[in-house]
Amino acid sequence: MPTITADRFLLTTDDYRAMAEAGILRPDDRVELVDGQIRPMSPIGASHLFCVNRLDRLFNEYTNAGEIEVSVQNPVQLSPHQEPEPDVALLRAAEEPRMPSADDALLIVEVADTTYAYDRETKLPRYAEAGVPQVWIIDLPERRLEAYTHPTDDQYGDHTTHHAGDDVTLPHTEHRIRLADVLP
Repeated sequence: MPTITADRFLLTTDDYRAMAEAGILRPDDRVELVDGQIRPMSPIGASHLFCVNRLDRLFNEYTNAGEIEVSVQNPVQLSPHQEPEPDVALLRAAEEPRMPSADDALLIVEVADTTYAYDRETKLPRYAEAGVPQVWIIDLPERRLEAYTHPTDDQYGDHTTHHAGDDVTLPHTEHRIRLADVLP
């Protein structure tokens, strides 16, 4: 049942999915559920597409397909009112069809071309609250990757910044990714 507060109507993930099943939300609508609200997502530009496709290829190459799945621009349920659609997620492999949850997430990657402030100020705290162990925000204009680990409450205890010439280790693997290989 949706939650009604004094100034807004909060949708649950069940409400959100029912809207999609009823055709209220179309498959090509670029939206996600954050804080019980349907939020529009920015259009995907060429630089963003390039980076996500490179990450997808490298992550699939470097992960064990039987244990880890690479999910691109698909939902991850964080709570009853949170179902963002990160650009890339490394998830524990599912045994049956179901919506992945924060407990399944090993790494969430947000690629920010024009959405850096939203990804950092709105989505990052939601990932921390849900206990997602590691989040990367790739800031395309600044050509850097911000890695966040050790979630507590609504923030991450550790934060490191990597630049275009740096390598980063892909979680749950021993593989290193050269950041320059995924930046346009």
